[in-house]
Amino acid sequence: MHRHDDISWIVAKIRYNMCEGRGLLCLVLLSDFCPVCGPVEQLPTITAQSPTSLIAFPFDESFSVTCEAKGNPQPEFRWTKNGQEFDPFLDPRLMKEENSGTFVIPNNGNLTEYQGTYRCYATNKLGTAISKEIEFIVPHVPKFPKETLDPVVVEEGQPFTLKCNPPKGIPPLQIYWMTLNLQHIEQDERVSMGLNGDLYFSHAEEKDSRRDYCCFAAFPRIRTIVQKTAMSVVVKTTNAILQRGPALLTPPGVKSEKRLVKGEDLKLECIAEGIPTPEVEWMRVAHELPQKAQVESHGKLLIIPRAEQEDSGKYLCKAKNRLGEAVHYFTVTVEEPPEWVFEPESQLSMIGNNVLIKCSATGSPQPTITWKVNGVPLHESPSANRRVFDDTIVLHNAKESDSAVYQCEASNKHGTLLSNANIMIMNLAPMILTNEGEDYWAVEGKGVTMHCRVFSSPPSKDDSSESLEGPRFTVHDNGSLEIYGVEKSDTGQYTCYAKNTEGSSAVDAMLYVKGKQPYYCKMIFIEFFSIYKEENHVHTHPCTPAQIMDILQIVNVSHGDAGVYTCVARTPVDRDAASAVLVVLDVPDAPENLVLSEHKSKSVKLKWIPGDDHNSSTTEFIIQYEESQWEPGNWKEMLRVPGNLNWAELKLHGHVDYRFRVSAVNAVGRGRPSEPTERYKTPPAAPDKNPENIKIEGHLPHEMDINWEPLLPIEHNGPGLEYKVSYRRQDLQDGWTEHMVKRHSFVVKNTPTFVPYEIKIQARNHQGWGPEPKIVTGYSGEDFPSAAPDDVAVEVMNSSVVKVSWTRIHKDKLHGHLGGYRINWWRLRSLVDQKKHHGDKHTLSVPGDRVHATVPGLTPFSEYSLIVMTFNGRGNGPGSHPVNFKTPEGVPEKNPVFRVTDVQKHTVALAWAPPSEPNGILTGIPPGVPAHNTDTTKWILRDLEAVSKYKFYLRSCTAKGCGPVVSEECTTALEASELCRCKHSIKCPDEKAKVCQSHQLLFSTDLASIHGGISTQGWFIGLMCAIALLTLIVLIACFVNRNKGGKYSVKEKEDLHPDVESQGMNDDTFCEYSDNDEKPLKGSQHSLSREIKAGDSGDSLVDYGDEDAHFNEDGSFIGEYAGRKEKRVSAEIKATVQTPA
Repeated sequence: MHRHDDISWIVAKIRYNMCEGRGLLCLVLLSDFCPVCGPVEQLPTITAQSPTSLIAFPFDESFSVTCEAKGNPQPEFRWTKNGQEFDPFLDPRLMKEENSGTFVIPNNGNLTEYQGTYRCYATNKLGTAISKEIEFIVPHVPKFPKETLDPVVVEEGQPFTLKCNPPKGIPPLQIYWMTLNLQHIEQDERVSMGLNGDLYFSHAEEKDSRRDYCCFAAFPRIRTIVQKTAMSVVVKTTNAILQRGPALLTPPGVKSEKRLVKGEDLKLECIAEGIPTPEVEWMRVAHELPQKAQVESHGKLLIIPRAEQEDSGKYLCKAKNRLGEAVHYFTVTVEEPPEWVFEPESQLSMIGNNVLIKCSATGSPQPTITWKVNGVPLHESPSANRRVFDDTIVLHNAKESDSAVYQCEASNKHGTLLSNANIMIMNLAPMILTNEGEDYWAVEGKGVTMHCRVFSSPPSKDDSSESLEGPRFTVHDNGSLEIYGVEKSDTGQYTCYAKNTEGSSAVDAMLYVKGKQPYYCKMIFIEFFSIYKEENHVHTHPCTPAQIMDILQIVNVSHGDAGVYTCVARTPVDRDAASAVLVVLDVPDAPENLVLSEHKSKSVKLKWIPGDDHNSSTTEFIIQYEESQWEPGNWKEMLRVPGNLNWAELKLHGHVDYRFRVSAVNAVGRGRPSEPTERYKTPPAAPDKNPENIKIEGHLPHEMDINWEPLLPIEHNGPGLEYKVSYRRQDLQDGWTEHMVKRHSFVVKNTPTFVPYEIKIQARNHQGWGPEPKIVTGYSGEDFPSAAPDDVAVEVMNSSVVKVSWTRIHKDKLHGHLGGYRINWWRLRSLVDQKKHHGDKHTLSVPGDRVHATVPGLTPFSEYSLIVMTFNGRGNGPGSHPVNFKTPEGVPEKNPVFRVTDVQKHTVALAWAPPSEPNGILTGIPPGVPAHNTDTTKWILRDLEAVSKYKFYLRSCTAKGCGPVVSEECTTALEASELCRCKHSIKCPDEKAKVCQSHQLLFSTDLASIHGGISTQGWFIGLMCAIALLTLIVLIACFVNRNKGGKYSVKEKEDLHPDVESQGMNDDTFCEYSDNDEKPLKGSQHSLSREIKAGDSGDSLVDYGDEDAHFNEDGSFIGEYAGRKEKRVSAEIKATVQTPA
């Protein structure tokens, strides 16, 4: 740009010279602000590309290799792979886009063929821009080799190392040593894992012998964990283990070099062997260790996070025990990848000028500078007017053909920088980018700014004598004319004029000046107000005087949104503004600068600096700890302190390597935890507590099992934890018997049966004893009870329930804790047949100290035997003397079979089976049956009416009552030889019947014709046809006949609605059973027996139906015949039943 002294204003005209050949900015302005002034050629510029390392993770669907560029003409793209030409359009598997260099590799096949280093070239007629190299990496699945490993045999006290040798893979690599059961191998001062993954043992101990040392390598970026073949270690014990001074297992020798890149974590390790186990100290030669230095892995690992150049130098580690020391020196060099000192810039220059392109970088090692032009090394594209001087290219007397894209690459072993510089050599007449005829408005007394943007090469020159001058007029570097204290006379037309050797250009602008108008703006505070934010640009909405307010809204408020917001209201000639403060609340930031002080054996003081509370006061701090031996990496809460404190005194356990961190809590929530402190290891100490939850159990008569909850590993306070178990009988004045154990259980042998003991358990380690333990009481093992309950008595409650009582046994006979009593009973015989019945044994358990119980579910009219026994935790004691008892009679069960076996014109033969359980003596014997024969199961009923339906009921009775009823239906025959069809059902029409008989037989009947009568005869059909004219008379006669109470015929109804069951009578079907008879027969109210009246007997059918109920054709009742009186008969057969079959 021209300086201010190159610009002047003339009356009614603006002269401004812009773009003095300073490059790309002018081109961008030209394309952005002058879309109508004609196309301007531009060199290609890379606008987007993939990162330099592109990893094909197996769980991704596709991989985009990006290359986008702009230019005029539109650039064309080409690619190289490993230095060779590569055309994505020739591979149909790749996805491409037009006018783009980007291609997409789908993850649907073998990706290995696409692995390599790619570079994109964007070219138009002016030049070529290139991208950085893009390495496409296809990771293989890392695997340990399949191998058979010999056991590692080592003598006790000697050092040894287990090699991991993890496979190579995508970093980061995480290594773990675990057992086959996925339990971490315990690491301490003696056992530790090195940075290379090997497991080092300072000296072998007998407990190191095991067969499942497994090295696991985790690659989290590809979500893969692989396991090495399990290794076996055999430690040979020896009687004499000699002590020896330290020696380093790693690193070897006395000195080594360490190189790393700036920003990486510096990690130095020293792992030593010796007896006793050496301790490691770290120092820096001639300097103090950096304040940020951390010591981990029990002192064997020094970590300096985010190393800088000043961390370079010499360090040493010293491993020592009381027999000597070993030292190793490290020379640390912190190197750097290339960084730009002067990055090449794009330039626009006119023809004939000298152009300088400068490129310089720094780094360690010093980067190598490589120049290219349009993607080709300089020596492959020579130019007579181009010279290279160290880090600078000079173009002498530049020509338009010198326009090109120059590339500078700065490289060392840690990385590469690439910069494309667009060098444009051209002459162009001035192009004014500001629109023609712009109108500007100003308020009298205030200021106004009018703009004029010009693009030209070479720059335009001011040779006019009419420049606008005065203290109220200022030309700014960006070409704008500002007028202060505008006056009415300033109204008018202004012209911006530009001219160079290639031509000239001008635009006009109009300024209007008005008197001052009042306009006010006020920011209103509300409880919630929204802010609309998009891509870090706050959108404002135009405000008119008619609007009351406008709203600014923010979505997803962040800390960056806090601040002062200003509302500006403006008209074309004036403006006003008001502001408001937005306060953003959030969880607190993590505390910083954690410091440990006042180190004691069982406590330490922790201080910190609270983080920003983000406008919500901190209510409390949460302190967590992590220890490296038992659960490394697992953070647990230790303490909470009020939010107004920034320190806490922490109570610690002995022999634990601690780290601490702190997080803050406010009304919004809990913030992130701080960075952890350095390690602090407490010295070993005696245990602080003894085991809890002691349980004493006796599973065998002469043993006592003692179990307890062991101390947590962190509560051991030191190595060598074991427990002293002390016990003595409570009822004797004996001394304590003591045993030392390492597990958390102990069995006392040869104890008396079930006697009280006092037990106490005390913890001890190599440093001493825990506090005095509490005494608990328990009992030795139980034995079976040795006595049975006495005075067992049985009280019969009813036919199926009895009450049993007994007296408890003496506690000396229990030999254990009383569990309760068990009642065993079994059925000896039924009192009906007097036959012995060896029934199944039944058991009822009565818990607790009870002396009576109710036994349900007995069979009536039976004899039982019963015993009572005591039980405890060991089992049952002996049974009492058996007590026999009898249950009284009950109601019989139903008769399983009841059917009609023969049907004649006036007789019906019935047969049934006795109930399976009579539950008593069946009463009521029909005449002619011997008195001792109560098992009669056949009867013949005589003097029945022909062609009549009957329903028979049967139930068994004892002196206690009658059982359920079974029923049978049948129709007597027309001829003596015909068989009937009958139905069978099991129902009880009167559950409250009180008649006590061995078998009660009830029946009812209704007159009906048999299917297949005269209606099937030919002469009857002919007769019916002959007397068709007399139908009315016949119907009247039938009606009169029915009213006289005679038998009625359902012949016509059967003809119109054939009954499936009636049709079945011609199929020789005999005594079919039906489940449709769900209701009792609704028969006559009049009993045929003169000995029993309806009102006196529960066996009467009066209760079974009302007077208007009738049979239908198949013998069941229907309401269709209600209102019609028919002949109905019911009979109860008792002592008057005729001769049995």
